[in-house]
Amino acid sequence: MTSSDTRAPGSTEKRYVRPYGDTSGDGMVQTSFTLPVPHGPRAEGAALLLAAKMGLEPAMVVHSNPIGPDFTFFVVYGSAKHIIDLTEVEVVEREYPLLPPSEVNTVIKRALRRKLVVVGACIGTDAHTVGIDAILNIKGFAGEKGLEYYRELRVVNLGAQVSVPDLVKRARAEKADAVLVSQVVTQRDAHILNTQEMSAAFREAMGGRRPLLIAGGPRFDPRMAGDLGVDRVFSRGTTPGEVASYLVHAINQRKEQPA
Repeated sequence: MTSSDTRAPGSTEKRYVRPYGDTSGDGMVQTSFTLPVPHGPRAEGAALLLAAKMGLEPAMVVHSNPIGPDFTFFVVYGSAKHIIDLTEVEVVEREYPLLPPSEVNTVIKRALRRKLVVVGACIGTDAHTVGIDAILNIKGFAGEKGLEYYRELRVVNLGAQVSVPDLVKRARAEKADAVLVSQVVTQRDAHILNTQEMSAAFREAMGGRRPLLIAGGPRFDPRMAGDLGVDRVFSRGTTPGEVASYLVHAINQRKEQPA
């Protein structure tokens, strides 16, 4: 069974797929990893054995490079045995429309009769501000202006390495409607732990009156919102327009909820 011979009943779309390398359905993939083994034939043999256990067979080492005396970095190319059933794929569907800036401004003005306040930061030791700046700064991302461009939004960008207590304190002082945190550093699940600490701190400090909590970063899975204790998770490729549209959707939902 290959990607070209099985389709979902009554559908023209493929149901079962494999990776595509040189020819349709050949399963070819490329992966890279480091092993704590000195560079040499034994290390390459270990890499091929690992590839086989990963389901890549046949596989070949197309690149290896020593990292100091005790480690080797590999790039391996091989054919994956696995087949994906697309009916098993779970994604977070966008449940709100994408609005142009003018309509976002109109909705906020009608719903709040004041500016919507957004506080953004990179928390913990994370110093990577490219993501949060792409969403907040007026220059924006992917051809879209950032949230500072929206007339009915007041944006407070706290920058990098903001502690959770300082974020909570500033959000309260600014009377924030929404808090956006960006996390790029992921070693030892730092992005997960920092975000969970942040959400717990807001719940303790403000309870049900806390602002909307939104987390973003390239290693976040949008399905993680509940585990992280936030209202929404955005992953890589998110544009300012998506965030702005979500903000007005979520604020409207909150206003409709009983006190």
